[in-house]
Amino acid sequence: MTKAESASRGGESVMGQIKEEWIVELSSPKESVRACAAGQIYAVGRSLAEQAVHSWWENKELAQLFGDDPEVTVGLAVRPETFAKIREANDRPQLAEVPADQDASEFELHFDGRVALDVLTWRGSEGQGAIAKFLSKHGEGPQQVEFRCSDVDRATQILQEHLGILAVYPETRPGANATRVNFFLMPAADGKKVLIELYEAPAPQP
Repeated sequence: MTKAESASRGGESVMGQIKEEWIVELSSPKESVRACAAGQIYAVGRSLAEQAVHSWWENKELAQLFGDDPEVTVGLAVRPETFAKIREANDRPQLAEVPADQDASEFELHFDGRVALDVLTWRGSEGQGAIAKFLSKHGEGPQQVEFRCSDVDRATQILQEHLGILAVYPETRPGANATRVNFFLMPAADGKKVLIELYEAPAPQP
C-alpha cells in the first residue's frame, strides 16, 4: 500500500510501458478482464523495481527484513474519475486511512498470483500533492512500487551506510492505515527511475 504521499521528487519516476487500455480494463464489468489487466500492470512495475533493487539482496541483514519472498505492491496513479470507475467496478474496496496532511486517496486491489495494486489519486479539489504532480507530468500509470519491510528504520540505515543510498525523507514518516514509510528513488533500465516505497505494518493491538 502507499502509506504516505510520495515526495515531490517521486514525480520524476518513469515506470515503464503501460498500455492505456490496461488501466481502462481495470474498470471492466468482467472480472477476468480486470484480473488480466492488473497482472500486466503489476508485471511491468515489479520488473522495473526488481531491476532497481537487485543489489539490495546481497546484504543478508537487509534481505532478511523483507523475508524470503518479498511482499510487493505496485502503486498505480490515476485521475479521480478513473479512480472512481475502478473502485466501483471492483465492489468498492475500502479506502485507506491516509494522514490528513497528505493529498491522496487510495485503495488496494488483489488478484490471483499475488498480484497487488494500490490505486492512487489526489484527494483535494485541485490536486496540489505529489500524486497530482506525477499525473500532470506523466499521465496515468505506475507511480511507485511498494515493498513490505519489518523494520523501515533499520533498512534505511543499512541502505545509507552500506550501499550509499539515501532515503527521500530524513526520517521514517507516518503512512496510510497507521503504517510507517520511507521512499527511495532508484535508477532502473534505460535511464528510467523507480520510486521504491518501504512500508512497515503497525504492531498488532493487544
